This record gives sequence, structure tokens and C-alpha cells, in this order.
Amino acid sequence: MAGFFSKLLKRNPSEVEPELPASGDPFDMDWGSGAPEDAVIYQVTSVLMRYPCQETQALLPELSQLAAETGNTDLLEGVAAISRWYQEHSLEEIQAEYVQEYDLSRRHAFHLSYWTEGDTRRRGEALTRFKQMYRDSGMVTTLHGELPDYLPMVLEFTALVNARAGRAALQAYRPSLELLRLALRDDKLPYHRLIEAVCHTLPGVSPQTQEEVQKLVTAGPPAESVGLSLAPGDPRLLPLLLPHEQTPGAKIGADKNTAPPSLAPAMPHTQNGAHQ
Repeated sequence: MAGFFSKLLKRNPSEVEPELPASGDPFDMDWGSGAPEDAVIYQVTSVLMRYPCQETQALLPELSQLAAETGNTDLLEGVAAISRWYQEHSLEEIQAEYVQEYDLSRRHAFHLSYWTEGDTRRRGEALTRFKQMYRDSGMVTTLHGELPDYLPMVLEFTALVNARAGRAALQAYRPSLELLRLALRDDKLPYHRLIEAVCHTLPGVSPQTQEEVQKLVTAGPPAESVGLSLAPGDPRLLPLLLPHEQTPGAKIGADKNTAPPSLAPAMPHTQNGAHQ
């Protein structure tokens, strides 16, 4: 499903779709490394999409400055929307809203394969493919944190470890990104412009309505038992890191021949996705 979603997107005349790899795997498509500022868009969005905390709040001025340096209007407005969210509400209120809207709500899921596979048996294969992408990069991981299709993690991987592989994964799950973008837009939630900025870094023009997306995909995941049962230390679980935790000298948007950073553990989740 994800592999042929690009056919729905209107392509710019200068864009040439790469040939389908012999493997037939959309993760092996070569969509290039993107523009130099794309890595900033991916990393800023990654940081802001994580569970709200004082560290993220303290980083907002720096992230606003980074967004301004890119000149990207979507990113600027996205960071501004998150900044207003932090200014107008207490941290406890923001955390409660985050859990309700993004951890517990199917409508705003941050896990890419959830939109296309739901909590069906097929999702295990999808998660394994993300895990294989990380393994192929040689990235050192600590097995605490999120499922490997967690969008902030994929964005961070794309920004810091392997831009080509990460962009291929994002394009492979373009239906998920677009459905999330439209849901955030319709519900007037602060992450909308950040996801819009990410979508605009990828090949093709985004659909404007869910009806356009639904020509090829079904909006929302299939209905089956909610919640994958993952034991502690499951190898499909991978961590996140904040900017201050990154390995000094890591190259932004580096390809797989670049020495990978070592990742530190992220804040753990409960079984249903809520943060402890």
C-alpha cells in the first residue's frame, strides 16, 4: 500500500521518480538526501513531537532560532504554535493533553505503521522493517523507549544518521504522514505545521483532503485488538535523544558511511503508550 502511494501525488516537472529497486522494497528506493535545511526540519520536529517536558520547554528559543535560519515558513509557524502552547498552559496541562491526543487517540497516532497496519499481525513485519533500517545503518541502540516506527525517532534518524534511508522510509509511509497532517489540521492541533513542513521536504505535492488520500488508502487503522504485547528489552524498541545528548561532531543528514551516534534512553512509556 505504501509503496504505490507516490502515484497519487502530483509531481513537479523537475522531479524524476527513481526506479523501483530489484528488491521491490520501498525502503530501498533512492529519493536522495534532500535539501541541506531538511535535516534541521526533521530534527526540530523530532524534538518538539516528544513527550512535553521542561527540557523541551527550555530549548524553545534555540529551536525558534534554528527554524528562522532555515527560512521555512511551515517550520517557523510550527515552532511558534508549540511555543504558544507552552506559554498559555501549565506543563501538567500540556502533558495531559499530549497523552490524550497523541498517546491514546487513534486519530493522531505518531506511529507510522499504525495508520496502514493498525494493531494487526501484519504490523509486526512493518516494525521489523524499521528495525532492519536502523540495524543496517550500524546505529548503536539502547533497548529502552519506543517502537521503531515512532515518527520522532524516524525523523531523528533521517536528520543525524542516514538521510537517504530515512527519507525512503518516510516516503514509503507517506499515507501515514498525510493522514496525520490532515487530522492535525482539521482538529487545529499545534503539531500540524510541523508535519506539513516534513511532508513538503518529500517528493510530490501533498493531497489537500482525506478524500484524495482515500483513493488509495483507508483513513485510520484496521480494527483489531489494540496494543501490541512487547516484553521489556524487545529488540523492536529503540531510544531517542535530545540535542544535548547527541554525540559531538555528528554530521547532520549523514549517509550510512558516516560513523553513527550512540543513542541514549528515552523516557519510558507504559504499555498503552502513556508516559510514566
